[in-house]
Amino acid sequence: IFFDDVRVPAENIIGDPGLGFTYQMLQFQEERLACAALCLSPLEKCIQGTAEYTGQRMAFGKPLLANQVIQHKLAELQTELEMLRSALYRATDLYIQGNDVTQLASMIKFKSGKLCRLIPDACLQYWGGMGFTNEVLISRLYRDMRLVSIGGGADEVMLGIIAKTMGILPKPPSKKKN
Repeated sequence: IFFDDVRVPAENIIGDPGLGFTYQMLQFQEERLACAALCLSPLEKCIQGTAEYTGQRMAFGKPLLANQVIQHKLAELQTELEMLRSALYRATDLYIQGNDVTQLASMIKFKSGKLCRLIPDACLQYWGGMGFTNEVLISRLYRDMRLVSIGGGADEVMLGIIAKTMGILPKPPSKKKN
């Protein structure tokens, strides 16, 4: 859609003209926190669904979940998810108190994107070929959760913001006076 030479009546203008992107930037932290919050339940379902499936799926005369490596992997994934949840709660609390959470929200958004790739991928491995069928939720989560690393600020953008707030970006060269 293109809007060329469109005139908007003064009473229909929201905010100050020319400040639309600034207004958008002001809500980025809320968007990033909301994005992470929306990941928690699907990732939890990923882990729980995999635990249930591997508890029922028999291989070599015993459930897959009887293998310590699967138990440990699911425990590790659950730990990562709980760390994300804790960071999200901390950032949300700080935000509600009126603090600038740019760095923390960016870290949380970055971590949620990584976990949205890691957890479905790791869980899918234990589903085998069944994990690629449309009959199981893991297939959809594996596909759809990938967007979190892109939407709402790509991982690379989040890392750039984090580096900037850490003060570790290179300084631009000073201009020489002639």
